Amino acid sequence: MSTSLSPLAASLHVALGGAIGALLRYQLGRGMTWWLGPNVVTAFPWATLAANVIGSLAMGLLAGWLARHGSGANLLGGEQMRLLLGVGLLGGFTTFSAFSLEMMLLIERGQAFTALTYAGVSVLAGLVALYLGLIAMRVAA
Repeated sequence: MSTSLSPLAASLHVALGGAIGALLRYQLGRGMTWWLGPNVVTAFPWATLAANVIGSLAMGLLAGWLARHGSGANLLGGEQMRLLLGVGLLGGFTTFSAFSLEMMLLIERGQAFTALTYAGVSVLAGLVALYLGLIAMRVAA
């Protein structure tokens, strides 16, 4: 019996997890606004910070669990769990968790300079790309 998923099954795992993650992210934002009030959440991005920290913790727990248990005989095999929870759910909840995992893997492999480069380029390129998108839409208006 093969443990690899078909492309369709893999895509469905990611889609299901992504839908759940996006819904959780939306509800986290609503909950933070209810809890802290609209003035507080507009003054500082508390919900985004919370999603990034919670997602990073969850990614660490998932990566550690998968490293320990792999594709053992459990409800979901390792690859199914990785796709559903890691790529889908946490990807829909926050992509920062994937960024954090990749950074830690680079650091653990002794590639600190590459990790710092990745972090710097990611933040700078993301800001530049966002700015260019804003300019493009303002010019088009």
